[in-house]
Amino acid sequence: MSPLLPPDYRPSEDEPFMSDLQLEYFRQKLLRWRAELLQESAETLNHLQAESLHQPDLTDRASMETDHALELRTRDRERKLISKIDAALQRIEEGSYGFCEETNEPIGIRRLEARPIATLSLEAQERHERLERTHRDD
Repeated sequence: MSPLLPPDYRPSEDEPFMSDLQLEYFRQKLLRWRAELLQESAETLNHLQAESLHQPDLTDRASMETDHALELRTRDRERKLISKIDAALQRIEEGSYGFCEETNEPIGIRRLEARPIATLSLEAQERHERLERTHRDD
């Protein structure tokens, strides 16, 4: 059974890393984020189904098609984000959440607050991005 979070709970560096409270905090945060994305996706679908592409004016139709393409691209990015959220929730269940996939060191509370789906520590992420830039420049 998961612990009950106090309403104003915020993880801190002073408590044991990935304590039961911290894990529950991030689990709830991820679930809320996932629910928001799914709600937005449903709203987009309803919006696209309700709008008709049968516009008499070609400019209006082109504008609407561009808007639809942009919405669909945004939803595709969100779909990928949902799969990352699901992976983070799976890591919570497995007990590996909050630890860097490369170094196995703690990722850090502040980084997880900003990006709860993070899989790399800040240092490992910076190394990864430097390597990416170096190879891209070649």
